[in-house]
Amino acid sequence: MKDMMIRGADIVVRSLIAEQAEIIFGYPGGAIMPVYDALYDYHDQVKHVLTRHEQGAIHAAQGYARVSGKVGVCIATSGPGATNLITGLADAQIDSTPLVCITGQVAAHLLGTDAFQETDVVGISMPATKWNIQVRRVEDIAPAIAKGFFIARSGRPGPVLIDITKNAQTDFGEFNYVPCLGFRSFRTYVPVEKTKIQEAAELINRAERPYLLFGQGVVLGKAEVELKSFLEKTGIPAASTLLGSGALPQDHPNYVGKLGMHGNYAPNLLTNQCDVLIAVGMRFDDRVTGDLKRYAKQAKVIHLELDPAEVNKNVKAEVAVIGDSKESLGLLTAAVDSSKHESWMAKFRELEQQEKSAVVQPDIMPTKAGLTMGEVIHQINQYKADDAVLVTDVGQHQMIAWRYFNYKKPRTQVTSGGLGTMGFALPAALGAQLHDYSRQVICVVGDGGIQMTVQELGTIMQTKAPVKIVLLNNNYLGMVRQWQQMFFDKRYSFTELDNPDFVKIAEAYNIKSQKVSDRVDLKEAIEDMFIHDGPFFLEVVVEKEDNVFPMIATGCSVEEVRLS
Repeated sequence: MKDMMIRGADIVVRSLIAEQAEIIFGYPGGAIMPVYDALYDYHDQVKHVLTRHEQGAIHAAQGYARVSGKVGVCIATSGPGATNLITGLADAQIDSTPLVCITGQVAAHLLGTDAFQETDVVGISMPATKWNIQVRRVEDIAPAIAKGFFIARSGRPGPVLIDITKNAQTDFGEFNYVPCLGFRSFRTYVPVEKTKIQEAAELINRAERPYLLFGQGVVLGKAEVELKSFLEKTGIPAASTLLGSGALPQDHPNYVGKLGMHGNYAPNLLTNQCDVLIAVGMRFDDRVTGDLKRYAKQAKVIHLELDPAEVNKNVKAEVAVIGDSKESLGLLTAAVDSSKHESWMAKFRELEQQEKSAVVQPDIMPTKAGLTMGEVIHQINQYKADDAVLVTDVGQHQMIAWRYFNYKKPRTQVTSGGLGTMGFALPAALGAQLHDYSRQVICVVGDGGIQMTVQELGTIMQTKAPVKIVLLNNNYLGMVRQWQQMFFDKRYSFTELDNPDFVKIAEAYNIKSQKVSDRVDLKEAIEDMFIHDGPFFLEVVVEKEDNVFPMIATGCSVEEVRLS
């Protein structure tokens, strides 16, 4: 793809177009201004969304990437613009989200002089990116962007940062874009070892109490069909991590619930009773395992994982199958015997009934006067579409929404998993919605988190993105308060919030809004929200001191999961 001599800024934009970038989220400033000048001429080929903060831009790019499966793109200026991306980069790195972030930088001859808005963003972002680079010459722009997109989307996805000096943006060069298809030392495909498949199959065939845990790797590997086929052939019970939600429909007969600190009772408790533990596309995060010294010590572990760095990092595997989950699950399904594990599955169902009586019923059909977070999500399930996307912030509402949202399809769960970034939900929901205006995107957020990025209501107003925002307001930093109640003798140190009138704020952004505090009004309000053609802000005042159960306290074993 050759052309006449053009500015480096135009090369940036044309390179993004060549990579089929649909939407760019960003915020202009001095060091990136040449690129913004170039964008003016390409508005009919690529859409730019002006967020209200650079952190909003990168979280929006994350939301877009997580729902679309494509690489999210964001742009920021140097200095504070670039450093405002760091939280989002770290979030994307730990949650394996493909991003290409482009930052402006002072001119090359000013580097190291402490020029206005100069920061070493490459040094700062190195531990938070899959790859980063500083481009100082116009002829290096297109190759850097091509390589960046390739790295971001290949293998285990992740974020890339490309820092471009101002002189490289204003100098002229030839546009010759060549997509990157690979380079030395970077392997994108690892063939699955057939001997490992056979070893895993033999363990599974001999197992009396096999148990499968699946994570986001199933979604990233597009292995949902293969997972379903494997489970239906083997009859093995399966549980999901937070980010694995949606890879298997929740009404599938082999699905037994959610793992982790606030997951379901049976999936946690029975981890320490299985004899073979099969992990697919998950990394044994501490929120899933609890005390590693007491985690599944009785089981032989089979780990199907794309990233070799995750194998034997936290939990030692008897058999490690390195490779793409779609391929490895397909091969394993062919190698295992057909089976049923009815008595083993019955144990999960028995414990599931205990949880329903002790936790679920009081959460979704409460007898107390105040509204609960669980009943709000339960009501949302009555009106949402099967492919509705749930975007959550971080805290009690996140865990409650995850527990009670009825996931039916892949790529319907968007949240900050590994980093736990408050303020994530509102801009991420915007990005998810802008991928497809016709799809339901439901943003569930707490009164603490929303105030970290509340300015992105302005971006929702400007784009007219029909996001349905549900604020669960308990006037507390709820998750911290729960821990203070349970483990710090109810010493509620700086967790109670004096909140503004959220409805007035939303109305100031011309977003239709409603506040509900009585149970009799909840159903109609949720129905109105979904009927409304456009963005909607629903504030629901919930019980101030509701807690999220089940719960595994820090340092405890998974078998010490508590129902109260």
